[in-house]
Amino acid sequence: MKFYVGPEREAEIASIAADIMKTGIKEKDAFHVASAIFAKCDYFISTDIRLLKLRSDKIKMVTPIEFVTEMEGEE
Repeated sequence: MKFYVGPEREAEIASIAADIMKTGIKEKDAFHVASAIFAKCDYFISTDIRLLKLRSDKIKMVTPIEFVTEMEGEE
């Protein structure tokens, strides 16, 4: 499924990002994660240790290695 998150969705994404920023995540990172949540992504892949500490029931934060390991396990 493809999903475009453009400027017309800014208010909705900003609301999600505001909640994420309450956990100490920086604004730009919060908007990236919020966009992924808004687009209903299952995973957010990052190597940023601080960002990976974010816990959410809306998206799974994983490293590239964790992602590959999970995908290989699904085969």
